[in-house]
Amino acid sequence: MWLLAELADQFQEHPDFQLDGGDLWVLMLCQVFFSLLTFPYFAFWIWMLIHCYRTEPDRQFWIWILIIAQPIGPIAYFFLRYIPSKEFPTPAFLRRWTRGRELMRKEIAAQQIGNAHQFVQWGDALREVGMLDQARQAYDSALAKDAVNLPALWGAAQVAVSQKRFEDVRSLTQRVLEKDPQYKFGDVSLAYGRALNELGDFPAARTHLERHVRRWRHPEGVYMLAKLCADQGDTDAARQHLQAMLQDIHASPIAIARKFGRWKSRARQLLRKLPK
Repeated sequence: MWLLAELADQFQEHPDFQLDGGDLWVLMLCQVFFSLLTFPYFAFWIWMLIHCYRTEPDRQFWIWILIIAQPIGPIAYFFLRYIPSKEFPTPAFLRRWTRGRELMRKEIAAQQIGNAHQFVQWGDALREVGMLDQARQAYDSALAKDAVNLPALWGAAQVAVSQKRFEDVRSLTQRVLEKDPQYKFGDVSLAYGRALNELGDFPAARTHLERHVRRWRHPEGVYMLAKLCADQGDTDAARQHLQAMLQDIHASPIAIARKFGRWKSRARQLLRKLPK
C-alpha cells in the first residue's frame, strides 16, 4: 500500500508525471511481493497470539509485547516461549543413523546372552528409533523367556500403542496392572484406560478412569473421564472433572502448566459445549 501512496504523492506534486508500461509492471510486481511478505507475517502474528492466549500463564504481559513490539515481539515470543514449550523429537531415520552401533551391540548381547533383560534392552532401543516391528519381535522374545517380565510387557504395550493395536494394548497393560497396579506411576493405568476408550468399552473405561484419577491426576485421564461423562449425559460430573483439572493446571509450576496447555484448551472447549 505504501507504493500506491507514494505514487499518489508523485501525481500531486507533478501533474504531468507518467508511467510507461515497464514501470507499471515493476510497480505491480513490487506490490505483489510486499503483499506476499505481509500476509505470512500477519498469519504468523495471529498464530503466536493464539498460542499465547491458550498456553501462556503470563499471557497479559506477552500479549502486550506481541501487539506493541512490532515486528520484534512475535519473533522474540517464538524463540523465547514457543520453541521451549515444545518437545520436537529427533526424526527416526536420524536416530537410527546415530545409534547404529548401539543397536548392533544390544542385538549381539541379546543373541549371545539370551536373557529376557537383554531382549528388553534391545527392544527399547529399537522402539526409540522407530523400528516397531523389530521391537515387537524383541519384546516377544523376552516374554517367551519370562512371561511376567514387566518391562517387556510395557515395552510391547508401547509398541502396540504406536501401531494402534488397542486390543493388544488392553491385554498387555492389564497383565502389568495385575502384577503391579502402580507400575510407571500411572502411565500403564492411563494406557489401559485409553485402550478401553478406543475399543468402545465405555462403561469399563469410565469405571477404570474414575479409579485412576483418584490416584493420578494426568490431565489426559481427567479429560477422557469428563468426555465419557458428557457423552453419557452426566454433565454435572463432566463439569466437575474439567474444573478440577483446570485448577490442577493453574496450581502447577509454570513449566509444567505450559506442557499441559493442550489439555487446558480442550477442557475449556468442552466446558463451553456442556449444557447449562
